[in-house]
Amino acid sequence: MRGLFAGLKAGLVFVPGSGIQQRATYIHGKPPKDKIGAVQSAFVLMVMSLAILGPSGWILSRLDHHKTRD
Repeated sequence: MRGLFAGLKAGLVFVPGSGIQQRATYIHGKPPKDKIGAVQSAFVLMVMSLAILGPSGWILSRLDHHKTRD
């Protein structure tokens, strides 16, 4: 399992058919076009937290109801 992700950490790209790994130096990032404010970041963080924790909290709050059910 460790060898599976070793290439991702090192930034290597496997070339199919050749059995050779090459360094991915051709991948470049650009600066963002628009700046993201603190309010937008907080809103996205809140929505993502609610989307992940909301269903699990709802299920956990209903466990007692399902235990007492006949």
